[in-house]
Order: sequence, then structure tokens, then C-alpha cells
Amino acid sequence: MRVLHIVGARPNFMKAAPIMREMFRYPTDFHQLLVHTGQHYAPQMSQVFFQELDLPQPDINLNVGSGTHAWQTAQIMMHFEPVLLDYRPDWVVVYGDVNSTLACSLVSTKLGFPVAHVEAGLRSFDSSMPEEINRVLTDQISNLLFTPSEDADRNLLREGIAGSRIHLVGNVMIDTLIHLLPKSQQNWFRLVNQHGYDRYLLVTIHRPANVDDPHTLAEIMSALESISKDITVLFPVHPRTNARLTEYDLKPRQENLSILEPLSYLDFLALQEHAALVLTDSGGIQEESTYLGVPCLTARPNTERPITISLGTNQLVESTKPALVKAMREGLAKGKIKKQLPPLWDGHTASRIVKVFRKLA
Repeated sequence: MRVLHIVGARPNFMKAAPIMREMFRYPTDFHQLLVHTGQHYAPQMSQVFFQELDLPQPDINLNVGSGTHAWQTAQIMMHFEPVLLDYRPDWVVVYGDVNSTLACSLVSTKLGFPVAHVEAGLRSFDSSMPEEINRVLTDQISNLLFTPSEDADRNLLREGIAGSRIHLVGNVMIDTLIHLLPKSQQNWFRLVNQHGYDRYLLVTIHRPANVDDPHTLAEIMSALESISKDITVLFPVHPRTNARLTEYDLKPRQENLSILEPLSYLDFLALQEHAALVLTDSGGIQEESTYLGVPCLTARPNTERPITISLGTNQLVESTKPALVKAMREGLAKGKIKKQLPPLWDGHTASRIVKVFRKLA
């Protein structure tokens, strides 16, 4: 079976790694090709993840780079089509909800190559989010839909997708997290020795709704400066966020609020595991913090991962200074939470996915 994997942004790498590793266990069953669209192209956002996740170097890099959603999606489609026609896979595997996911799914479907979507069925029900559009459209045209949770199955069935196409397999991101936790602990010792980290709040903010509006970003930064009087704040800054902080003259002046360069996955995982509290607008970090038992605040009005809310490991919070400061202070006062895991978040999702493919061979 010829399998073509598509990765383009950090979360894709973490989802593809365990599946490729599992397929390598069956060399007579699978021939794999890894295509990197270049959607994330800076070394700290891309190359480092191949090194840390034990992913092979991409067979092909489309080198698309950044741009508007329309431009980027179109460029990926145009650059991907000849690769697809040359390799002619039995399956194209796409991951998550980034522009690469939708673009390569569209090209594959139009040319008659079957698509498997890993992490299908997640819904925020907020069509203003580009990721929501990517998720919904990719699911509609995919032939196999691998879901992380029961709510994702229900979403797909409600949208008219046949149950025979849906496979509840669990959360493949957790496979990567479990695989790399021992390595991240080694990085933790280095970080502590290097920086003396003790009790801190870990922040990651990058979504357009939070960083592109100067008023909203100013509210977030003011809240972080306020809470930094109580606890050290570590803020690894996404390149997009960093550009807006400079443009709007919002770089922090509080010594206890540390702006960091983008971190490798292992460094970030180490910091996340030992954080007193996490503030994010990322989907994957909501899942990781749930597994780690670290309380999480999500600066968004909704989430495509409602299971993290129902378990009590994650809380939505408005991106205003009063709401953020109140939620952060309450979260820090509560301390560590009881670790509760959704079904099938057990580190064996990749093996369940590969089992499905082997039955199709």
C-alpha cells in the first residue's frame, strides 16, 4: 500500500510521527512518502520538530511559505498536484485542520485518490475560524475519518457522513506526548539549571482573533503584566504574535513577564508539564494539558475540544483583562487538578489507525 502523508504545521508533525513509526513496523505492507507543504517554514517552527519527533526528513518540500489563507491554499494545491500524479498513492493521509489539510484533500479528491483524515469530526461551531472551515470541508470529502472522541463521531453522523467511514481511534497527539515525555524530562533538568525556573504560568497566544486586533492584544498583555506581579510568566512567542507586539508597541516592560523565542516541542512539553497554569488559544495544548493534569485556560469563546471542558481540565475565558486576571488568579489558587483522561487517550491510537489500513490492503 502506497501512503502519502501531508504535514504543513507543527500539530501535523506530532500527529504524523506515531502513525509513520507504526507503519514502518510493516515494511512489506506500506510504502510511505512524506510531503511537507512548507506552511510553517521557519526552523524553530518546522525543522526542529522532525529532529525531535523521530520523523524522517520529508521526501518532498513544497516550500510554499506564508501568505493569506486564499493564497496559501491555492499555492499548496498547485504545487501538490504534480507530486500526487507522480506518486499515485493508494491513500493520502491528512492531519488536523490547517490550510495544508484542506488544500491537499481537495486536490486528491478531484483526481480520484482516496483521503484519510486523522483527527476528524472536531467542531467549534464557529465559522469565523478558518480552521473550522478546513475541518468541515475536509471531513465531507474524506473516505476514512479517524476520530479522537465520541463527540466527534456524533458531529459527523449529524452532518450526514456514513458511519462506515468513521473510526473512533483516540487521540494520536497523546501517542506523541507519551513517547516523548521521558526525553522532555531531560530537557526540564537543563532548563532548570539554565534559567532557574520554579513556579510559573505558561502562555501561548497566536490566533488572529487574539493578536490581530490591537485592543484585544493590549487587554491580554495588560492582564499578563498584572498577573506577573504574583507569579513568573513565561511567554514563548509565535512569530505572528511577535510581529503584532512590535507593530502595536506592546512588548512587556515587567521583568517577571518573560518573552521567549519559539520553543522546540520537547522544551515546551517540559515547561507545560511543570507549569502551575497554562493560558493558551491552541487546540493541541488543551489536550496535552488535560493528559498532564495541568489546569488550562483557553482564551477563546469556544473550543472544538469540548471533552476537555466537560472533564474540568480546561476553562474558556474571555480575552479581556478583568476576565483573564480573575480566571488566572482563581486557577493558580486551585493548584493541580485531578488527572482524568477521555477514553482511548492511551498512547495506542496509531496502532488502531494502522490496523484499519492493514485490513484494507
